[in-house]
Amino acid sequence: MGRVFTCLRGKKEGEAIVRLEEYIGVGRDRLRCGYTTGTCAAAAAAGAAALLLKGERLPAVRVRTPAGIDVEAELFHHAAGPGWASCAVEKDGGDDPDITHGSLIYVRVACTAVPGGVEIDGGEGVGRVTKPGLDQPVGAAAINSTPRRMIEEQLRAAMARAQYGGGVRAVVSVPGGEALAARTFNPRLGIVGGISILGTSGIVRPMSEAALVDSVKLELNALRAAGVRDILVTPGNYGEDFCRDVLGLRLDRWSLCSNYLGEAIDHAVGLGFRSMLLVGHLGKLCKAAAGNMNTHSKVSDARRETLTAHAALCGGGHSLLRQVYDSPTTDAAVERLSEAGVLPAVMASIGVALDGRLKHRAGPELRIEAVFFSNRYGILGKTPGAEELLALHRD
Repeated sequence: MGRVFTCLRGKKEGEAIVRLEEYIGVGRDRLRCGYTTGTCAAAAAAGAAALLLKGERLPAVRVRTPAGIDVEAELFHHAAGPGWASCAVEKDGGDDPDITHGSLIYVRVACTAVPGGVEIDGGEGVGRVTKPGLDQPVGAAAINSTPRRMIEEQLRAAMARAQYGGGVRAVVSVPGGEALAARTFNPRLGIVGGISILGTSGIVRPMSEAALVDSVKLELNALRAAGVRDILVTPGNYGEDFCRDVLGLRLDRWSLCSNYLGEAIDHAVGLGFRSMLLVGHLGKLCKAAAGNMNTHSKVSDARRETLTAHAALCGGGHSLLRQVYDSPTTDAAVERLSEAGVLPAVMASIGVALDGRLKHRAGPELRIEAVFFSNRYGILGKTPGAEELLALHRD
């Protein structure tokens, strides 16, 4: 069994409230975790399905998240009619600065005639995908793959408990979601009409910038204290997985830098590390190639400008440059570059630019090289001296 978030229920102005008492240390701070919109939708789906299929008006449900942690979520606004039922879960972002904190995530579940069928769609306040290259195809509700899987798991479990042989259709809605989405990158990504239902782990781990920078430095301090001279650094968990599963690198000298690449380089120089191999997604490292050493989307988002500039340097015509510039994600831009036959040249150009930026920041004291990749396309490029450091971390 995974760990279970403890829920404290009480009354505030006549309404039940739930507060998750689960904390993590981030630098010197102790910050409270929350759960994602995907977890909220899965919990609401479980509650609505129980009401529809068994007539059970549950006060709360427990959902297993992909992180292996069980979350208990309170259910609100139960409603039912002929062949349908719905309820809601209040989003709790913990101590993370999350614009969806406090929003109600509703799920309406209705019976269908398709035996064993499960449909999932978005309603009011949930965005629609209008551009290719995102997690979901054009026309689909912006409910990402992991939340879709979590919702389906809850629905199928409820169907099995009720010994129900028909099908169900679940519609997720977020009142006020369209207004919230205007404060996100959704409009630029081509997601219109509302927010996205997100979450790869199901858990919101709070991030305070000062605390995160401290945690980056603490990891580097620990490695240096253990006698490590050559470090492997990734911005996030995607890089960790890629290092292990694709590149075959050891992870005993690995550290996360989150969005704070410049801070990590500076601290590594000060600690006297000999070398740093940076492995990251193109979406992060093309920002660094443009000189942005804090890659958080709130601070820098020069991905399309950088990719377009390097495509132009490699001879791309106006039509291609417009397609790259209008791409909602780096994967979509890579697809356009590949179709035009200039992908290797553009990635090599970005590699040279990244190499210059990293070496300028590190100075002569720290040898630094990088590999950048895409989960869809694999290795896209390397700085000129990356192979030697890759071999070092495979020993």
